Amino acid sequence: MSWFPRPSGPRAAFADLAAFLRHRSREQVIGGMLAVLVTTIIVIEFVLDAKMGTAPPPQVVYVELFPSNRTDAQIIADQKKDAAKKRAAELEKQRQYQKLEKQLGM
Repeated sequence: MSWFPRPSGPRAAFADLAAFLRHRSREQVIGGMLAVLVTTIIVIEFVLDAKMGTAPPPQVVYVELFPSNRTDAQIIADQKKDAAKKRAAELEKQRQYQKLEKQLGM
């Protein structure tokens, strides 16, 4: 392989690693293999976790199309109707929180 320096190559590097490991005690080799195993597991977990559950779920957006010739009075009436719905939803949420507060004895 051309990107390795001239006196070495993949076979020479693996042979050098094997010779290095042969001169180590059994405990050192086991410890080194366990360190490589744990590091590999951690890296794999990070890679897999980055691919799982990252995409947000699809959202459905409903758009109301209005005619272009609406009058200001129609627009104001629609805004008042929407404001009333929003206020009703807020009051219902407040009522639910008050119910929860009573259940918890606060």
